[in-house]
Amino acid sequence: MSMPETETAVRQLTLGDAIREALAEEMRRDPRVLILGEDIAEAGTVFKVLTGLVDEFGPDRVLDTPISEPGFTGIAVGAAMTGLRPVVDIMFGDFIGLTMDQMVNQAAKIHYMSGGKWKVPMVMRTTMGATRRSAAQHSQSLHAWFCHVPGLKVVLPSTPHDAKGLMKSAIRDENPVAFFEDKMMYKLKGPVPEDDYTIPLGAADVKREGEDITIVATSSMVQVALGAAARLADGGISAEVVDPRTLWPLDETTILESVRKTSRAIVMDEGYGRYGVMAEIASVIAEQAFFDLEAPVKRIGAMHVPIPFSPPLEDATVPTEQTVCEAAEAMCG
Repeated sequence: MSMPETETAVRQLTLGDAIREALAEEMRRDPRVLILGEDIAEAGTVFKVLTGLVDEFGPDRVLDTPISEPGFTGIAVGAAMTGLRPVVDIMFGDFIGLTMDQMVNQAAKIHYMSGGKWKVPMVMRTTMGATRRSAAQHSQSLHAWFCHVPGLKVVLPSTPHDAKGLMKSAIRDENPVAFFEDKMMYKLKGPVPEDDYTIPLGAADVKREGEDITIVATSSMVQVALGAAARLADGGISAEVVDPRTLWPLDETTILESVRKTSRAIVMDEGYGRYGVMAEIASVIAEQAFFDLEAPVKRIGAMHVPIPFSPPLEDATVPTEQTVCEAAEAMCG
């Protein structure tokens, strides 16, 4: 008797490999795409995400720069204005403070100030996330800074599949895009199709369907939310997990549809709570779905302290599955 045909297994890639594959495919597709940053060529970045790209594309398209984030970010802005599509690698997200003039006053505003005649199609890819034991200056999640500025798009992938599709969309976009990768997720594995695919910026994804409570989560917090949802299911609470994927444009429709269905909402983000991503999403829910809510919107984020070097103290600053479960159980009674 013949065996039944089985589906071809979808290959598994790490998030780091998915990013590298997206960059390589876009560089092959479009000769205008180049990458510049510190230790990206021979070293392949401190996280080894870009290993091997310089061997294929050469030092003219994978450029090791001096240690001057303002300098090479400014070069990228000019390169984008004159027809190239640069990807700037900022080693740690904590260093984006050095690039604020170039990103906020130049890249974000040139299209508007030129009456639409100029554009800046560039990507800044950088990191976020704590628990790597890298202390206060290399562990922050500062993506909310760029969300505050008109003219910038902000992307936070949570899976290898999303990372590849979103990176390709970011490179092809005609606007400056800030792309934040959680450094603790580079080894996270997941299914990634081999074909050329993109994920549109501004489209959220329901990672798990549920009926009792909505958990809106970003980046690594999506994985925490999914773990919490599995634990909550054992206790009879059905949690829906929504991943915005891009913080700007923000897919308000998908978030609101979920909250109106479940009537309760937790918003999770590894950034600080004050004036942050959680506050913005909670405000969207409160303003547009207030009469559908059975409880106030709950925010869960990083503790409002500098990230400690001490491992047990650092771990205490980041939301956990237990934190989410306790909050959801209290909200669901």
